[in-house]
Amino acid sequence: MQDKIKRIPNFFLTIFVKICQKIKALFFKVFPRRAAKYFDADLHEVKYIFLMLIYAFAINLYIELTARYTTGPFEGLLWMLRHPLVFLYNMLIIFCTMTFALLFKRRRFAWFIISLIWVLIGTANGIVKLSRMTPFTLYDMQNLKDGLTLATTYYAVWTLVLIAAGLALGFLAIILIFLRSEKWKNINYLKSISAILITVTVTGLSTYLGLKTGMLDNFFANLSYAYRDYGVPYCFISTSVNSGISKPKGYSEEMIAGILKKNTTRGTDTIPTVDKDSLKHPNIIILQMESFSVAQDFNHISVDRDPTPVFNELTENYTSGWFSVPACGAGTANTEFEVLTGISARYFGPGEYPYKGKLREQTLESMAYVAKNHGYVTSALHNHRALFYNRNEVYANLGFDTFTSVEYMNDVSFTPTNWCKDEVLIKEIMDIMTSTKERDFMHVVSVEGHGQYPSEQVFKNPYTTVTAEDEATKWRYEYFLNECHEMDKFIGDLIDEIEKTGEPTVMLIYGDHIPALDITEDIYNAPDLYSTRYVVWDNIGLPKKNQDIAAYRSGAELLADAGLTYEGVIFDYQQTTSVKNKHYEDHLEALAYDMLYGKNYVFKGENPIKPTDMKMGHRQIKIDEIIRIGNRYYIRGDNFTERSIISLKGKQLKTVYLSPTLIALNEKVEPEDIENLEVAQVDKSEEKTLTIVGANEEL
Repeated sequence: MQDKIKRIPNFFLTIFVKICQKIKALFFKVFPRRAAKYFDADLHEVKYIFLMLIYAFAINLYIELTARYTTGPFEGLLWMLRHPLVFLYNMLIIFCTMTFALLFKRRRFAWFIISLIWVLIGTANGIVKLSRMTPFTLYDMQNLKDGLTLATTYYAVWTLVLIAAGLALGFLAIILIFLRSEKWKNINYLKSISAILITVTVTGLSTYLGLKTGMLDNFFANLSYAYRDYGVPYCFISTSVNSGISKPKGYSEEMIAGILKKNTTRGTDTIPTVDKDSLKHPNIIILQMESFSVAQDFNHISVDRDPTPVFNELTENYTSGWFSVPACGAGTANTEFEVLTGISARYFGPGEYPYKGKLREQTLESMAYVAKNHGYVTSALHNHRALFYNRNEVYANLGFDTFTSVEYMNDVSFTPTNWCKDEVLIKEIMDIMTSTKERDFMHVVSVEGHGQYPSEQVFKNPYTTVTAEDEATKWRYEYFLNECHEMDKFIGDLIDEIEKTGEPTVMLIYGDHIPALDITEDIYNAPDLYSTRYVVWDNIGLPKKNQDIAAYRSGAELLADAGLTYEGVIFDYQQTTSVKNKHYEDHLEALAYDMLYGKNYVFKGENPIKPTDMKMGHRQIKIDEIIRIGNRYYIRGDNFTERSIISLKGKQLKTVYLSPTLIALNEKVEPEDIENLEVAQVDKSEEKTLTIVGANEEL
C-alpha cells in the first residue's frame, strides 16, 4: 500500500511531462523552426539591427500613446509629429537597450525580454495615469505592496482578473518564445560589442546635446510635465538613477558652518535642549485633508450649494491662501514629509518617497521633535492602515510618542468606496487633548476624500448637486464634492469641540494634493496643479494674513505662530532667512543633504536625535480575564477594536469582536493553552500583527 502511495507523485509527474511534450510538439508544428541560414550573424547582423530600430520606433510610439491616452487616443501620435527630435531620442534609448541582445546566442529571446520590459513600463504608466495624475516611476515598485492592498478600490474585479490572466499568458509566452528562439551562429562578439559601444556613445552624445540645447532637462520641478515634455523612456530612466539629495558643490564643514552663521539666529548652537514649558504655548494641530478642495476652484462645473461653507468662512477670517505641495493627484506622504520636516521633497529624486527609504533608517529633525523638547505630547493619527507608507516605522524617527491608526479606532464608518470617514478622528483627537496635562502636538492625516471617484450616481439625495458637460464628469465631481462636504463638516465639528475645552490651539488645515480627477490647468483656478487651499485656525488672536506658502515652509510658520522660534536647524533657517534670498534654496538643500546623507556637520559630526519609543494607539489595550461560557472562551479587557484578534504563540485565531471590552474565540484550542492566549492588533489587508498584548501586560 505504501509503495502505491509513493508512486502517486511520480504518476502525476509523468502525465505532466507528457502534456508538456505534446504542447511543445504542437507548438513547433504550428510554428516550425526556420532554416539555420536565417540565424547566421555573418549574413543577417545589419538586417537584424535595422529590425531592432523599427521595433524601437513601434514600442516608443505605443509607450507614448498609452501615456497620453487620458488626453486623447491619438495624442501620442500628435506629440511625435510635434516633437520629432524628442521622440527619436527616446526611440534611441530603447534601441540602445535592445542592442545588448546581440551578445546572446538566443538573440530573439533576449530581444523579446528587453522589449517586454519597455512594453510593461509603458503599460504600467498608462494604467497608473488612469487613476492618478503622476506618472509611473521605479519608486512605485517600493509602493507595490501598498498598491496591491488598494487594487480592489481602484479597479473592478473583472479588470484585476484580466490583468492576472494577461500576466499568466505573458509568462507562458516567455516560455514558448524561449523554446522557439533558435541559437545564432557565427557571432562575431567584437562586432557586436562595437555596435553596442557605438549606440551607447551616440545615445550619450544625444543626451548631452539635448541637455545643452534645452530639448531635455535633468531637473523635474513637475514630474507630470517632465514625462509629457521629455518622453517616458528618458524620464523613467532619469527618475530611476537619480535618488536621494545630490551632494552640494563645495560641501564641507566650513560650508555648513558658514550657512548656519550667516543665515540662522542660533548659528552653530544646534544641539537640541529640553525646556518643559509647553503650557506657555498653544496646542499645535496639523490637519492634513485627503484631496480636499473647494468647488469654486473648478471652472468647468457648477454646484447648487456650497459643499465647503465651514472652510470658506474660515478663509475669510483667518490666515489663508494657496498651499504649494509636491504631489499632484497622489503622493500624500511627500506633502506631510515637507510640512513636518521643512525639507522640500523636490530635493530628492523625482518620484522618490523619503518615507519608503531614508526615514526608515534614521531620525530627522522635525516639528514633533521641536515640540517634544518643550514638553509637548506628540501624537500622530491616521484613519487608515498603519503600514501604509511605512508610517508605523517612520513616525518614531520623526519624534512621535504615539501613532493611532485605524486598527486602534472604534466606531469606524466608511464611504461608498470603502474609505474610512473622517468623523472618527474627532473622538480620537479630543480624547488625547483632554487626557494630557501638557500641551499637544498632533499630526492628523485624513483619508475620506481619497479616490477612486465613481462615474455613475452614488448619492440619491446629495447635499450638493453638480452640473457638468457630461454625465461621467457630473457623477465623479458630485461624489467627490459631497465627500468634501462631510470633511468640511468634520472640520467645523472638530473646531467646536476644541473651543469647548478652552485650550489655546493653533491648527493648520490644508489639502494634501488635488484629487485624481484628470484635472488640467485650464479648468483649475489656481497657480498650477500643485496648489491646494490652506487656512490656519486659532483661538489665540493671531492676526489674519493673506499669503501663499509652500508646504515645506509651513511648519516654520506654524511653529512661529505657536511662539516656538529659531528651534531646529531647518526651521531656524526658514524663520531667519527670507525666501527672496537668491541662495535660499541652495542653502536649504545643503543643510538637508548634510543631515540625511552627509556627515552631520550641523550637529558637530553626530546626529543627537534619537528615535522615540513610539506606542501604537494612544489607549492602553489590556486583558483583564479569560472566561469560559459553555464551549466558548471570551477575553474581557479594555480598548479592543474590530482589528483585535486573539492569537496563540504568534498564530492568529478566529475571533469575534463584540465590544471594546469583550472579544470571543471562535475556534478550539487545547485547555493548557488558554492561559497563553494574547490579543493582537492586526492589519486588515496583510493580516500582519502590529502589536500584541498578553494576559499580564498592558499595551
